[in-house]
Amino acid sequence: MIPISSRDNPQVKAWRRLAQDSTSYRKAGQFWLEGDHLCHAALARGVHPQQVVLTESLWSEQGPQWDGLTEQVFVVPDALFAGLSGLESPARIGFVVAWQAHKQVLPDASTVVLDRLQDAGNVGAILRCASAFGYRQVLAVKGTAALWSSKVLRAGMGAHFGLQLIESVDDVDVASLQVPILTTSSHQGPFLHTLQKAGDLHPKCAWVFGHEGQGVSSGLMALAHHQVRIAQPGGEESLNVATAAAICLHASATALP
Repeated sequence: MIPISSRDNPQVKAWRRLAQDSTSYRKAGQFWLEGDHLCHAALARGVHPQQVVLTESLWSEQGPQWDGLTEQVFVVPDALFAGLSGLESPARIGFVVAWQAHKQVLPDASTVVLDRLQDAGNVGAILRCASAFGYRQVLAVKGTAALWSSKVLRAGMGAHFGLQLIESVDDVDVASLQVPILTTSSHQGPFLHTLQKAGDLHPKCAWVFGHEGQGVSSGLMALAHHQVRIAQPGGEESLNVATAAAICLHASATALP
């Protein structure tokens, strides 16, 4: 156990950058994971942290449980940990986990493509849906919120650890997919429920979800086998992208092969 009490300690500054700078993981080769649920979700998926950071109060309660998980188990005052946290109610545990960019697109995998989605909550929610409904791969077009940022990790609720995540892809990468590509559209294409009834949805496919305001880019629209609409009998103009994604991913995942 390694105690640290100063907020100016270089190690504390490094944790703060990882926790509060959304893209720092790319340069550091590490990401910050915070909270009991996420840390246990990572362990359940076989993720081994490089560092474990505990508050003094948690150490006094559960020290033996975490001691020995890695050679670097740090214990800090609760108030110091709160200064690292991005949560309204600070957690008492954090992991530092090694990160490496994945660049190899799996052409035949069930895939979700995120086209410049800006909101970290939307991105994390879609990752959670993708994992829940059996999708294996998520491709994030350049301009999408950083997938391994603390906010996206929290919204994903552990989904990251069951997915192949690739950032900064382009239209060529998406075109390399060997599964049917479907895009969402507010104004054209068949309705989702019509495709379901006709048997034209398949579990193995790639869904593209676009920017919250601009929608899917024209380049990705051109790759689509179908541009799909969701019926909204209540009359709203559009759905939140994460809500639309949940509807579409569930529809495909439960379609007969």
